[in-house]
Amino acid sequence: MGSASSVAERDAAGRGGAVLQARGVSLSYHPEHPVIADLSVRVEPGEVTMIVGPNACGKSTLLRALSRVLTPTAGQVVLDGEDVAGIKPKRFARRVGMLAQSSIAPAGVTVHELVARGRYPYQSILHQWSAQDDAAVTQAMERTHVTELARRRVASLSGGQRQRVWIAMALAQRTDVLLLDEPTTYLDLAHQVDVLELCRELNEELGTTIVAVLHDLNQACRYGDRVIAMRQGRILANGAPAQVVTPQLVEEVFGLPVQVVPDPLTGTPLVLPLPRRRQ
Repeated sequence: MGSASSVAERDAAGRGGAVLQARGVSLSYHPEHPVIADLSVRVEPGEVTMIVGPNACGKSTLLRALSRVLTPTAGQVVLDGEDVAGIKPKRFARRVGMLAQSSIAPAGVTVHELVARGRYPYQSILHQWSAQDDAAVTQAMERTHVTELARRRVASLSGGQRQRVWIAMALAQRTDVLLLDEPTTYLDLAHQVDVLELCRELNEELGTTIVAVLHDLNQACRYGDRVIAMRQGRILANGAPAQVVTPQLVEEVFGLPVQVVPDPLTGTPLVLPLPRRRQ
């Protein structure tokens, strides 16, 4: 019979089964300025979901609520039917991981030390660092191709390398759900593709449910199973990219006339802004 810690590890490693939902949530950073009101959404297990919309529409705010960083002023966020407000932090962190936008590593920390912090939810008085933790860190670094950077300080890395290290830390948590807030911000095109390809690998090979806030509609369509389009704190559409990303929807969400054609490589929607007449 396995130890309590190994049972917990196996439970946390079960892929694709966690159901994360927002039920009638209202979210605000100031009582007089609500960002989201009475919003409900279900994160589909085993899918890659992309949240898109204009600046300040509530995308990142919704992600913070799903990760339990932001507490709703009304409604609730539930994980497998249980209100996350009642789940102990370490137990929640074994099921749901969050990578915030522009994460900053502690001064002087090395790549290996940062990735190892992903194992914090499994540490306790009864369960100290173990061979399981070593294996989880090693596998996370190998999968994200940062093993050769292990001894380097995070501050010395390029933007693309740092983002891979942060994803490795989240991967070391071995969560069912991974939430990513604008993971490609500040990265050049090659590194954006690297990060998004990695997300697809994690989903397809490990079954990790991924929810990412993105600005690029074409990338959202190419790498996402599902697109959620938001505007002014509301969800205007939620479905497969081909169903959601239409000229009418893009103009409603972004106020931009576009043509949508099939991507010649993938067949997914490709958004082409129409030229604007200059006065």
